[in-house]
Amino acid sequence: MRPARRPRILFVDGPNLNVLGTREPEVYGRMTLADIRRAVKETARLEGADVRFFQSNHEGEIVGRLQEARGKADGLVINPGGYTHTSVAIRDALIYAGVPAVELHLSNPARREPFRRTSTLEDVVAGRIAGFGGFGYVLALRAVLHLLREAGGLAGR
Repeated sequence: MRPARRPRILFVDGPNLNVLGTREPEVYGRMTLADIRRAVKETARLEGADVRFFQSNHEGEIVGRLQEARGKADGLVINPGGYTHTSVAIRDALIYAGVPAVELHLSNPARREPFRRTSTLEDVVAGRIAGFGGFGYVLALRAVLHLLREAGGLAGR
């Protein structure tokens, strides 16, 4: 009997997330993106999932990576950063990827400036995790795995 394939989860991070830990730590926390990724990798190991990470400050690169995810990822976590509020292109590429997705934010956009309260992704993702800092990434991984299990893609896990 062939063992079941491990679920493949892609994390896509948008602009300015490469400077976490030093960028407005009172808003985004002191964890670096590397710290967050270590926590996600450990959770993925425990959950039996494969995770991949991508970060870019450039909208077109994010669009390209989302397009490449089609057929190569089973689920997706996206923190589009400032593009959350403006990018129809990222929204369209996320739809094209065709996998369950969770929108993620370190801070809670509803508690911030009015322009941050609008998301171009909110109606095309399964859900949103916001306001838990770096721990939100672990929660998002578990949420995507839950979605896949509920859909029958991870029977017995």
